[in-house]
Amino acid sequence: MKEQGMIRAFLAVELTDALRNGLTQVQQDLRRRVSHGLSKRIRISWVQPASIHLTIKFLGEMDESLIEPLRTALTQIMEGGHSIRIPLERLGVFPRFQQPRVVWVGPSDRWEEGDDAVRLALLHRSVEDRCHAAGFARESRPLSPHLTLARIKEGEREVGKLLAQSGALDHPLTIGSLDMTSIVLMRSELRPTGPVYTPLWEVKTGDGG
Repeated sequence: MKEQGMIRAFLAVELTDALRNGLTQVQQDLRRRVSHGLSKRIRISWVQPASIHLTIKFLGEMDESLIEPLRTALTQIMEGGHSIRIPLERLGVFPRFQQPRVVWVGPSDRWEEGDDAVRLALLHRSVEDRCHAAGFARESRPLSPHLTLARIKEGEREVGKLLAQSGALDHPLTIGSLDMTSIVLMRSELRPTGPVYTPLWEVKTGDGG
């Protein structure tokens, strides 16, 4: 019998190829808008579109023996739920416009005050409860339905000025929506060339097909 070990894993919603293509175009547009003003003091790390996903919960190092029990627990949650549409309508930054460290794409403020946002928060709470029962630490922050496009390593103030001057954050996006019809347990292997993600299982919502 094979001895089980530890893996690094997280729960996520995967993106369609069409959505990844849309995010690639958004990144390329952003690069063009800010490239003319980049100095040596600025370092921006662009996230590879193939690696972009919506993280529902980071599990960290977990025992392989928990893979199937976790699938059973999450199936019970998802089968009774409905798909959630998260429109990717705008660009934004964290923590503030003057000194951005993360550039993201996500829903509008209006969506975040609506019914789908409430359903997402309730689903996230149920996932947290099941994971906590399985021995994982609770996440204190609510789920933020944003996809990271870039991380500013150095020169935050300069990047903030360039983004403001370009007007990139002022225009709505038309790349579509992230349709949350399932949750995937993703294995993450850290390599010198970057993390490699491997889906281990997928559980669908009741109307997820």
